[in-house]
Order: sequence, then structure tokens, then C-alpha cells
Amino acid sequence: MVRARSGTSKNRLTARLLAALTATALTSAGILAAGTAHASGNRPQPSPAAHTAAVPRHAVTGYWQNFNNGATVQKLKDVDDAYDIIAVSFAEATGTPGAVDFHLDPAVGYGSTDEFKADIKAKQAAGKSVILSVGGEKGAVSVNDDASARNFADSLNGLMNAYGFDGVDIDLENGLNATYMTQALTAVHARHSDVVVTMAPQTIDMQSPQNEYFKTALGIKDFLTVVNMQYYNSGSMNGCDGKVYSQGSVDFLTSLACIQLAGGLDPSQVGIGVPASSRAAGSGYVAPSVVNAALDCLTQGTSCGSFKPSKTYPGLRGAMAWSTNWDAAGGGEFARQVGAHVHGLP
Repeated sequence: MVRARSGTSKNRLTARLLAALTATALTSAGILAAGTAHASGNRPQPSPAAHTAAVPRHAVTGYWQNFNNGATVQKLKDVDDAYDIIAVSFAEATGTPGAVDFHLDPAVGYGSTDEFKADIKAKQAAGKSVILSVGGEKGAVSVNDDASARNFADSLNGLMNAYGFDGVDIDLENGLNATYMTQALTAVHARHSDVVVTMAPQTIDMQSPQNEYFKTALGIKDFLTVVNMQYYNSGSMNGCDGKVYSQGSVDFLTSLACIQLAGGLDPSQVGIGVPASSRAAGSGYVAPSVVNAALDCLTQGTSCGSFKPSKTYPGLRGAMAWSTNWDAAGGGEFARQVGAHVHGLP
């Protein structure tokens, strides 16, 4: 995801990696049956003080930047009401393997941590979920053994308690170990049974259920909220029909979502992640009308391009934007158009 403090992007995918993706992998993805997703609307309450608002059936996720990279600087209270899940970006690595921490950047204008916490509570009172995103383009959190998995879970549980976060977003773009990340997130869920867990893998990470990110999503399927794959800074990718599609089109969005749906994720666990404006990513920006067309194609079988899924997925979770700040810089077009469309899905 284009979330470096510099605001610049890098091309992470190469033709060599794309060539390694085979029709066999896609076929194997299609034979995995989708199970029952976690019913976020019935999440248990860990304590009387805990936030209890459920993630809506169709939800919009937005990343809030805890830094200034040229987009509109916001406080949490400034985030458009269209965003149901607000991912605070980012928690960062510490000197302890696997552990993460979070510190407010003075650039965002908060006078105190208490002011920030008050904004979290206000958003929650308005029915929103505020979660902590781990990683980003330059994130270097590594969870690759029992000790680092335990450190990750313990530190994240501590941050959730300290700030009142509702959960975590996994946005590790420099490698992920499915065994130990699943272990870590399961430990977080054990301590916070109503945890909201989102993921933001790159397109290459979700081409097959054998990929580490995909395996992690399936490993926590019983409490995973949504995977908002990054449909940008990608280049061409294989769709679930084995054909190659270029980013920036309805077909790219629908045919790659199809891989996740055929590979075992429940429709409620699949979202479409896009840049909020053309300035928010190096490539892959699409107009809100294209996002809305893809949502209609997947949920209702209408407004499709050349690719049309063999079935519809009315329960599809929704869409994600990088970022609320870039959306604000562009006049709130994503929140206004895509947000309204997501919330209007049947």
C-alpha cells in the first residue's frame, strides 16, 4: 500500500513473479469451499467499558495517516462519517522481536494522548470501529517464531487496552509467516473476543490459498472481519478464470476478488481496496464509478466488464480507501460516492 511517509510508491511486483502463477494454482483455489464467517454483529463484550458497535454488513474502511505526507492533515474527529472502520496508521516495530508500539506524530496536531483517545471514543460512540494498522510500505515487523508471536500479541493487546482500539489491521508488505501470524492473532482474539481484524495484502499475496497471506486469512477465518486487498501499485495479474487483467479496470477488481471468494473466504470477508485519489498511489487509481460497478457486478451480477462471476455474492463486505487524508484532499469523492454506494447495497 502507498503509505510511506514520503508519499511515494514502489513497484513491488515483477514479471518473473507473475509468470510463476499458474493455472493449476487458480484451479486449486476454486475447489476450496467457503465456510461460515464470523458474525461480527454478535460479538461478545469483553467488559462494560468496551466498544460494542458491530461492523455493518456492508462497510467502508479508511486508513487515517498518523503523519503528514502532503495529504490533508486530519484528526480522527475530522474523518468522514462514511468510514465504518478507521485504521490508524501505523504501529511500528520495537527493539523486541515481534513487538509493536504506537506514538502520535506531532504533525497531526494532537495536543495530548488523551485528546486522541477522546476522539477514538467519540468515533466509537458514533458506531465506528477504530483499529490499529501494523506495517505499511516501510513497516518492518517480523513475526516468525513462538517468541515473536507472543510479543506481537502481548504488545497489541496492551495497545488495545491503553488506547481503546477495537482491533488490528495487518498490512505487512515485506513478508509474513502464516503459522506464527495466525498464532499471534489467535492469541489476540483470545484476549479480545470481539476484536476487529482486517488485512491489506498486495495482489500477489492473494493469488493462491497457498500464499502466506491467504493462508493467514483462512487460518483466522472464524474471527476475520475483512481482507481489503490492495488493487493498486500492482501491474497485471491473473483473474480466477486464468486470464490476465490489467489494473485500473472493473475486470481487474472483480476477477481478483473472485480468487479470494473461490479460495475459501466468505463474501463478508472480502473488500475492494483502492486509492482515494490519483495522488494516493503510483498506479491503479480508478474513479468511484468503477469501484461501484465492480461492487454491483460481484453482489448483483450487473455492470460487469468482460469478466462476469459465475455467481453473485450479495454479502460482500464493501470497499477500502487509502487514505481518509487523501480522500479529504480530493474533496471527499470516495466517501461521498463509494461510501454511499456501499451503504446502499442490499
